[in-house]
Parts: sequence; structure tokens; C-alpha cells
Amino acid sequence: MQPYNFFFCHLGVPRDVLDQSRKFKRESAQSRREALVQGTLELIAELGISGATVREIAARAGVTQGLIRHYFSSKDELIQAAYEHHMNRLTDQTAAFAGDGSAVSRLRNFVEASLRPPIVDPGAVALWAGFLNKVQHDPKMQHVHRRTYAYFRDHLETLIVAALHEVGQPVDDGEGQRLAIACNALIDGLWLEGGALPDAFGEGQLAQIGLTSVSAIIGLELTNKGEQPCG
Repeated sequence: MQPYNFFFCHLGVPRDVLDQSRKFKRESAQSRREALVQGTLELIAELGISGATVREIAARAGVTQGLIRHYFSSKDELIQAAYEHHMNRLTDQTAAFAGDGSAVSRLRNFVEASLRPPIVDPGAVALWAGFLNKVQHDPKMQHVHRRTYAYFRDHLETLIVAALHEVGQPVDDGEGQRLAIACNALIDGLWLEGGALPDAFGEGQLAQIGLTSVSAIIGLELTNKGEQPCG
């Protein structure tokens, strides 16, 4: 038994109360960290990175400036965490739409979801753009960007490889990654245009273009329920 626990148990504090207290502290710490990240994202969306000062972030999150230094070694580290959170959240939200059906249907749903609201959103694109200059000039931000890029691409690659295997067109790891890189680039471009010019496309147009184009890239029809190889 840890000395801390021993002391409080002898004071009559039940072990389950101690466990709940530790859990509450962990959850409180996590919630404060998340509040800082969310406050940072809100400020960057409104004012850009230069406007997201430590003072403004603390005020937005409802904490002291000293608490920021408790969770993050610098403002730059907080900016990096906010960028990673934003990009990975988009991937996780997209992946949640994939569902539990066949491998082909999961791929279709993933591609379609990535090119429809709420993933295609002017605010999400504007927030991404707010980070872009820092990504280009800050090596640590570039490292974060590589991680978030790989996170989405690997999700997509897993779905592509599984779908092709399901219809009897297996590919090796190298080919799977090549297809994922190509499809990712296509999806990124459509996502960017959809967020930057939300009124330029009809309802569902981007998703349909994405499905048609991904079908052509991987050689598997995704635009209907037939789930047939192309060609």
C-alpha cells in the first residue's frame, strides 16, 4: 500500500473514495487541458495565431496564465497540441461515419463523409488555414502535420486495402499506400474547395465527384451498391 493511501485508510477514508478522488483529479486535469486546447482553437479561428496570446487563451478557458505553463512548456507547445487536436478530430469524425458494414461500404461511407458537412465546413477550413504559415516555417509544427497527415492516410489505406481484398483484388502494402496517397490528395483538394467556396457546389456534388474519382483511382466502383471492380 502506498504511504498516502495507508495514512488516509487509517483515518477511516475508504479505498473506493480514494480511488474516486484520484479519478476525479485525472479527469479534472484532462478537462482543463482540453479547455485550453479548445480556447486556443476558438481564438485562432477568430483572430489568427498572433491573436491567440497566453492572456487571451487563459481568459477564454477560464484559468490562470500560470495553469497554462503547468500543462504546456510554452505557447508553441499549446499551438501544436491545438493543431493536432483539430486535424485528428476531423479524421475521427469522418471515421465514425464509416459504419460496420462490408469493407466496400465502409470505404464508400468514409469517402462520402469526408466530403459532406459537418466535415466540409468553412470554419474548419479557415482554422486549418490559420495554422498553415506556422506549419511551413516551424519544424515542430511540420512534425505534427506529418503525424496528422499519416493518421488520415493510414485510415484511408486500411479501408482501401480491405475493400480491394473483399472483391478479390488484393494489393501489397506499397501499392495500398500509393493508392491512399492519391485518394487523400483528391479528398484534401475537394475538402479545401468545399470549405472555401461553400456556395459553389450543389448538395452532394463534392461527395459524388469524390466517389467517382476514388473509384477510378483504385479500380473499384463505389458510386452504387453494386460494389463491382471497374473496367
